[in-house]
Amino acid sequence: MRVVIASLLTAFLLPAAQFEADSTWKTWAPRDEIAPRAWKDTNTFRTAPPSLAISGASNQAAAGGWQRDVAGIETGKWYRLKAYFRSAAVAHENLQVLARIDWRRADGKRAGQPEYGWRIRGAGEWKEVTIEAPAPEKVSAARIQLHLQNSPQGAVWFDDLSFESIPAPAARKVHVASVNLWPKQTGAREESVRQFYEYVRANVADGVDVILLPEGITVVGTGKSYAEVAETIPGPTTEQLAELARAKNAWVVAGIYEREEQAMYNTAVLIDRKGNVAGRYRKVYLPREEIEGGLTPGSDYPVFATDFGKVGVMICWDLQYADPARHLALRGAELLLVPIWGGNETLGKARAIENRVFIATSGYDYPTYVMDPDGEILALARENGSTATATIDLARRYADPWLGDMRGRFFKELRTDLE
Repeated sequence: MRVVIASLLTAFLLPAAQFEADSTWKTWAPRDEIAPRAWKDTNTFRTAPPSLAISGASNQAAAGGWQRDVAGIETGKWYRLKAYFRSAAVAHENLQVLARIDWRRADGKRAGQPEYGWRIRGAGEWKEVTIEAPAPEKVSAARIQLHLQNSPQGAVWFDDLSFESIPAPAARKVHVASVNLWPKQTGAREESVRQFYEYVRANVADGVDVILLPEGITVVGTGKSYAEVAETIPGPTTEQLAELARAKNAWVVAGIYEREEQAMYNTAVLIDRKGNVAGRYRKVYLPREEIEGGLTPGSDYPVFATDFGKVGVMICWDLQYADPARHLALRGAELLLVPIWGGNETLGKARAIENRVFIATSGYDYPTYVMDPDGEILALARENGSTATATIDLARRYADPWLGDMRGRFFKELRTDLE
């Protein structure tokens, strides 16, 4: 077991042999009768024995594990907890395996709200969980908690822990431009797309990072069917969007109708600054009108890495349901880009609040806006032929004073086991 506890960016190492006899780690459970079995395991470890092990011990109610207090924490400074874990027979790791920082005052009572380890990535046979957070007011210590809960046949091993102070994260400013434009009676796909192209060239200022256009820019105003405007990707519309992306040095997202052999999809394309097709999202939730129009639903919620952060895309009717936004947020999306025709504005606000993400929409019968994770509209384009432009900071924390950072807490408490 390798444990690094760093304070003021000065680290010291607890060798494995010393850790084995270390009494700073203590077992904990809400009640004695639901205490899991916790032990220092010399057989299962990542770097050197022992690891901190926890077993449900055939107790459905078992909850708890190991914890340790680290003194010398300073209000306002940022800290990082990193740990590695592996589990066996744990059905829902995201819910049942818990790493947490519970800030403590000098009198031992809680300071601020706990921070949850929800950022998890694979590390060979183990997984790495990381928490980065600022210490709250009146803090004195950080209580590091490693728990297993409600997994009677499960077990988890934690190893190679580090806790250190880190610099506050730099701002990650993103300039978003969302377009409100509704071409009318164009009669052709090419003319509708041209109007979007010309509007953006003339009215969206240089220097934006991402430009969002509405759903179905190849069908709106044409009077055509989906089949009459559907095209391949790459194709003529993505070529024009690529030219626009290069001209503005911006990422571009727009909804078109895609044909692949016999299937047709309501698709949103993502074009990078150099004009490459960086990704596509095929609308998962199709209203009956689109099914009757011959469209095929998509089957995945991809998240795309850009040069400013991770984005997810939803299209129109997807907003009506909770799972598209939730899946995208769970996969790391920080900004959801939504080409939309019309929909429920209350549900749009709910998606931002419940997933703690920024949302930008570009609509016809739905408002065109940029919204923050609190559901507050930062920019709104009310009129046809206008643009909602806002600068968002993907590094900003939107924490509730009573509930804490709900992005982490929501994902750790979400009952995915009931799906």
